[in-house]
Amino acid sequence: MKQKIDITTWNRKEHFEFFSKFEEPFFGTTIQFDCTNAYHKAKELGVSFFVYYLHKTIVAVNKIENFRFRIENENVYLFNKINASATILRDDKTFGFSEIEYDENLDVFIKNYSNEAIRVQNTTGLFTKEYNENIIHFSALPWVNFTSISHSRSFSMPDSCPKFSFGKMTDENGVKKIPMAVYVHHGLIDGYHLGLFFEEFERLMNE
Repeated sequence: MKQKIDITTWNRKEHFEFFSKFEEPFFGTTIQFDCTNAYHKAKELGVSFFVYYLHKTIVAVNKIENFRFRIENENVYLFNKINASATILRDDKTFGFSEIEYDENLDVFIKNYSNEAIRVQNTTGLFTKEYNENIIHFSALPWVNFTSISHSRSFSMPDSCPKFSFGKMTDENGVKKIPMAVYVHHGLIDGYHLGLFFEEFERLMNE
């Protein structure tokens, strides 16, 4: 389900039209999160930490309205639900793009992830299905403790999906931290909304 935004009366009309003309309308930042509590909670539940923080990410995304805006054929739509397209690693060390259906319930989301991971691992290539626009792009680099990251992008290809990347978790005196990079379309999302997302994500990680 999605709702078309009337751009002529939208309070972001000028912002959208201005940034949409850029060759690169995306901006982003990287921050370090204290994930000590979340890591122990995942282990307590017997859940993969990757799936745990992926779930917290997509829950926070769905709670912040601006993260549910997408551009299609120069129109803006507000989706009622955003799913996760995470990169799934295969045994041969290639990866494929997935589409994991969002559910606020962690147990349901884990089942959705497991089914989709099995499907992707039994395919070849990057694109393993037709993908919807109501997704985020999600990847993890658990081998690299990065302080910033860039993304491969085709400027000629329309794209408005937020992009999330997580790095290597580190441990210093029992405090676990993980880098998180977020890139978003400035025609849809400003620094204020990015701050709202970080606050919500941090709250969810510390539940």
